[in-house]
Amino acid sequence: MSRNTKVNLLLLLAVAALAVLPLVLGLGDHKEEPFAGADAEAETAITEIEPDYEPWFSPLYEPPSGEVESALFALQAALGAGVLAYYFGLRRGRRQGEERALAATTAVPTAAATPATTAVHTTATPPSTSSGEPEASAPRHRNTPGGD
Repeated sequence: MSRNTKVNLLLLLAVAALAVLPLVLGLGDHKEEPFAGADAEAETAITEIEPDYEPWFSPLYEPPSGEVESALFALQAALGAGVLAYYFGLRRGRRQGEERALAATTAVPTAAATPATTAVHTTATPPSTSSGEPEASAPRHRNTPGGD
């Protein structure tokens, strides 16, 4: 197994543990809402300490329910993950392109080192058929008189 594969498997295992362990260990069972967000926790703590506290400002948009709020948060997280994935993919593609370009410039090309010898058709008469008659559909070559 390569080093990258081992690192990826360990990261996947760590993410799975972070998702499963709170559920298995029963963290948050003593609370009314076991997995409430940090904002709700902070609001509860502040009102316990200072019951007369009034917030300095109110939210611009208050979702109609907790489900809508969760859906908007998931959408925000998905968009952020998409932006990060695009950025890292772009960086990787550029790095691979630079590596390929560097490999292409440092490699010794064997075909380019020797001059190419190609045969060029230089006759002025068009090719003929087996009967000796010129072909009507034979293409004309650039280097022949009367060619394109």
